[in-house]
Amino acid sequence: MNEWSVIILILALSVLLAWYTGKYMAGVYGGKNNLPDRIAPLENLIFRICKIDATRQMNWKEWLIAFFTIHIIWLLWGFFILINQHLLPINPARIPAMEWTLALNTAVSFITSTNLQHYTGETGASYFSQIMVMMFLQFVSAAASLAAGIAVIRGIKERSTGQLGNFYNDFVRSLTRILLPISFIASVLFVWRGVPMTFKGPDTIVSLQGDTVQIARGPVAAFLSIKELGSNGGGFFGTNDAHPFENPDTYTFILHSIIVFLLPMAFVFMIGFYLKQMKFSRMLFIVMFIGFLMITLPILQQEIKGNPAIANTGILNKAGNMEGKEQRFGAALTAFYCGINVVIPAGTTAGMHDSFMPLSGVFMLIGMQTDAFFGGLGTGWINMFIFVIIAIFISTLMIGRTPELLGKKITLTEMQLATAVILVQPLFCLGMAAIAAFVFVHYPGGNMALGWISNPKEHGFTTMLYEFISAFAGNGSEFAGLGNNTVFWNLTTIPVMLAGRFIPIAGSIIIAGYLASSKYTPPSYGTLKADSVSFAVFLFFVIMVVQVLCLFPSLVLGPIGEHVQLIRF
Repeated sequence: MNEWSVIILILALSVLLAWYTGKYMAGVYGGKNNLPDRIAPLENLIFRICKIDATRQMNWKEWLIAFFTIHIIWLLWGFFILINQHLLPINPARIPAMEWTLALNTAVSFITSTNLQHYTGETGASYFSQIMVMMFLQFVSAAASLAAGIAVIRGIKERSTGQLGNFYNDFVRSLTRILLPISFIASVLFVWRGVPMTFKGPDTIVSLQGDTVQIARGPVAAFLSIKELGSNGGGFFGTNDAHPFENPDTYTFILHSIIVFLLPMAFVFMIGFYLKQMKFSRMLFIVMFIGFLMITLPILQQEIKGNPAIANTGILNKAGNMEGKEQRFGAALTAFYCGINVVIPAGTTAGMHDSFMPLSGVFMLIGMQTDAFFGGLGTGWINMFIFVIIAIFISTLMIGRTPELLGKKITLTEMQLATAVILVQPLFCLGMAAIAAFVFVHYPGGNMALGWISNPKEHGFTTMLYEFISAFAGNGSEFAGLGNNTVFWNLTTIPVMLAGRFIPIAGSIIIAGYLASSKYTPPSYGTLKADSVSFAVFLFFVIMVVQVLCLFPSLVLGPIGEHVQLIRF
């Protein structure tokens, strides 16, 4: 198959599978009987042992207490194992303990579903850590995100009563009925295509030149399925999906792409099935899909077109910009995979983002900053929910109506909370990037403190900005020109990851709690329809205007400035 056939096949299969998965998910969260419910007696036993009443409905305060408490436990668990991994079993490569700032950064990274890997997978973490910290946290953080998404949906349900469901019940259902079954199927397919699944240590081979080489391997297949399915992105190997053990051929490339897309797309369809508002669901899907295309197509165009500085020299550039690209997949597929993984914050890479064209970096940053064009599991809907609140508030005031969403009145309190959530991201990302740039420029040895930046000019600023936006968005991909395993980068990205995870979720849960407590008002003549084409257009432009305005000055200093320098010569 040629590259465009592969892209079309991935999109078609993703939408088709997402439709049926979304319908299934609506049954899971709606309490309908399905095959996996046969494990309910085991779940009930676990709840009794833990003294959890999974049937008790929670208001927004109780829900957030449960959500934050369990994340603190996961953080302590992950940090303890990583600083002691040299003493723990299943470490055939004898990998030493992580330095404490790196261990703390890694634990925070995985509980926030960011997977901002400042360590190199095969040399930085033992098999025990990969399974008991990385893989475990990828499962539970994804399940918690799904629980958050369904809680927000319950807040706008027609006959809600101020309750958002039970966090623990939704969390367990997400694990046992959605993530585990699909991950098992994907893992079997990965093994079938040659992805390693072993607990043996690194293999030793002798090359044709007579060199002795250590080849890392491990329980890779099981790790990959949840890293993609859960919008996590942590690579078992440092080069992620460019590594032939993670991505052996075109079939695994297609599988990687589909399972990244699957649940974020399915969640949008699930909203329609759960609320019985399919028009609203289709409106969201169309806005998200158009947004995805507007982020991805420019990246494709830039990488296929190639570097104008090379083309102007008369050197053949027919293959596009192949610097930093995986040769097996070419510029187009690698760029397409980049588009998927900046829009859906899985952050997995099949090429080096640092080597992409400057204007590609513009759209990478906008895609991560927006984080609402499908986005992560549950969290993509949460970010879109914030934009929907803002768009409805503005549009209804323009026509002289009281703002309402699916029959629930939106007051000044909800609007203030939504606005605060939107403003948090530039405050953290741009503020931290400014601090990093200031230290780099004004302090002697600043480059040593920050880690080596391969290009200290406009590209260097983009590299630092990308690090913080990726951290906030729960993306985790990086410009590899930044040597980020230093105390400075390990510690400064921690508050950004925590803010990016917890502030949007907390803000949305509080808004959903208020909406759930408000009286349902049937739509009347003149009510703004949130499922209409006109609202979809307005919503899309609200998203783009807000995000581009927040980011544009930084884009001029970074990738746009680099592009201008490139075309000058």
